[in-house]
Formats: sequence, C-alpha cells, structure tokens
Amino acid sequence: MYLEDYIWFLIAFGVCSAIAVIANTVVNNTFKKYNNVHNLSGFTGRDTVVRILNSQGVTGVNVGRVGGTLTDHYDPTSEMVNLSQTTHDANTVGAVAVAAHEAGHVLQKHNGYFLFKVRTFLVPIVNFGSKLSFPLVLIGILIDLFLLNAEQPFGFYVALAGVALYGGSLLFALVTLPVELNASRRARQQLLENGILTDGEINGAKKVLSAAAMTYFASVLLSLVYFLRFLVYVLSIFGRRHRN
Repeated sequence: MYLEDYIWFLIAFGVCSAIAVIANTVVNNTFKKYNNVHNLSGFTGRDTVVRILNSQGVTGVNVGRVGGTLTDHYDPTSEMVNLSQTTHDANTVGAVAVAAHEAGHVLQKHNGYFLFKVRTFLVPIVNFGSKLSFPLVLIGILIDLFLLNAEQPFGFYVALAGVALYGGSLLFALVTLPVELNASRRARQQLLENGILTDGEINGAKKVLSAAAMTYFASVLLSLVYFLRFLVYVLSIFGRRHRN
C-alpha cells in the first residue's frame, strides 16, 4: 500500500475511532445517569422482559444474569435473554430501557422480522469468512508470484475472494444497525403500552436508547474503513507487481 493510502486510512481510522470513543462515553454516562433514577412502577430489568414477552404471548424464553455492565444480550439459539448485573435487579429507568431493548430482539425473532433473520443467517458466515479471508489473500499473492505471466490473473481473483469474505463483517454491521434501531423502537412502545414507564419517564429511556444507537453507527463506520483499507491494500499490491 502506498504511503498516501496509509495516511488516508489513518485519518479515517482516527475519525471513526474518535466517534466510537465518544459514542461509548455518551452511552455509559447516559446509562449511569438514568440507572440512578428509580421508575415509578418498581419494575426491574427482569420484570420488564417477562412483562413484555407475556403481553405479546411469547413463551419458552428464559431470563438469565451475566456479569459486567451493559453486557446485556439476547441469544436466539438458546432462547435466553441475558441481563447484566446493573440491569437484572435494578428498578430504574435505565435498566428497564436496556431490558426492553433485549425484549425487542425477542419480538423480532418471534414476529419474523426479516432483517433479524438476515443477521442471524450472517453470523456463521461472518465467523467463517473472518478466518478464511486473510489466508485467501496470501494464497492469491503466492499464486500470482508463480503465475505472473499467465493469461488469467488467477491469484488476483483468489485474493479478491478473500476481500469479499472480509467484507462480510461490513455487511453484518450494515444489517445490525437497522435491527438495533428497530429493537429500540419496539422497546419504547412496549414500555409505555405495558405501563412500565410513564409518559414523563419515557424521555429518559429514549435518551439511553438513542445513545446506544450511536455505538451501532460507529461500528458501521469502523467496519467500512477496515474493509476499504483491506481492498486498497490488495489492489495496490497487485497493481505494483504488474506495473514492475
């Protein structure tokens, strides 16, 4: 990769990293603020998930506890909503907002939300592609070394296949963004409909969920920068070799 390519990559990476740091700081500070504000209904994070799922007729989903802060997640394969220590037993505006977001993912699966299906389908592909992409690029370069004068640039095609597999992480991030935003929208709706938060309290929950959305956006930007850097790297290697 040429020096100017590295410079542009470092600039883009720096900007996206700064956005990611800011996003994480905002979401942590916002959650900390509203996790100190007790809700009037007295619902905990666990109560919130159970109430929302029962109201929608969803059964067979368990609620567990995991360590850490903001480590909440829904595992669709085991049908388990895992709530962090700061969410599970807390009866605060911040806790029920985060718990309702995870319940939103459960509703996405059980309502057949298309993009949730796409993201779930992409998980094993992205995991496989991330392991195979770099070896394919290396193999492509080695093939090109031995077949430099071949009529067809086989090595280049192999390397591009590696780049395409690496691009799966970008596709996953792009799909994840609307999935997370949709889960937050469902969370706000369910918090009000189930009487978990009042009209006066919902604004705090919106701030928590909006802050979290910034982190999803930052993930898309970082994935895009890394993918473009990888693509430019491969193109520059083969471009230099065949110009020499």
